Amino acid sequence: MIFSEKPAIIGHRGSGSHAVEENSIDSLRAATAAGASWIEIDVQRTLDDTLVLRHNPTTAGGDFLVELTAADSGLPRLTEIFEALPPEIGINLDIKTILEDAVDAPARRTGPLLVPLLAAEARRRPLLVTSFDAALLSHLRDNLPGVPLGLLTWMTFPAGHAVAAAAGLGLQAVALHTGSLTGRPRSAEHTVRVAHEAGLEVLVWCPIPEEVPGFVAAGVNGLIVDDVRGTVEALAS
Repeated sequence: MIFSEKPAIIGHRGSGSHAVEENSIDSLRAATAAGASWIEIDVQRTLDDTLVLRHNPTTAGGDFLVELTAADSGLPRLTEIFEALPPEIGINLDIKTILEDAVDAPARRTGPLLVPLLAAEARRRPLLVTSFDAALLSHLRDNLPGVPLGLLTWMTFPAGHAVAAAAGLGLQAVALHTGSLTGRPRSAEHTVRVAHEAGLEVLVWCPIPEEVPGFVAAGVNGLIVDDVRGTVEALAS
């Protein structure tokens, strides 16, 4: 079991796209202060093989992270996040593989860089690794036993394909956009039930508070949200 409570409230890039800069230590702390028991972060690698927090492959100024050192990027390092957050806070790492992972030496690719860091951190904190990249997840499945993995799918990606793929890959979770569970041939309840039968926990991103009761009724295990406080209030009511 990945989540001790159902549903887990997971702060999207920390406290979402609010006043505090996303994927920053301040944003992560704001999410936990608002009631998130988990936070979601985006992870990419830099020129000097350091893992930093950033959703896009470029900085705000347009420079590619893979062409900058971690120091020059000015972004928080993954190791700093581990140190900044108390160990009872779970971390969902959304791993962004990059173009250069196709050609760089295997030891420099994002997956191998992750393995030793996550193996150590998993001994003291709940972790979940998700990614759009099935090859990365396969690598981690084979080299990082005991750390749960989930297939992340893009907006309105067919839920049936996602659940079947995640189960076939031997993963523990599937993370679906809200559009994959609404207005589809199969109901959200049916999709979640089949995923659970396949041994998968189901996360949904990024519902607004008004949508939360419906996803809770469908049985999802985790809510990756921009509005942590609003989600807490929706669950309480």
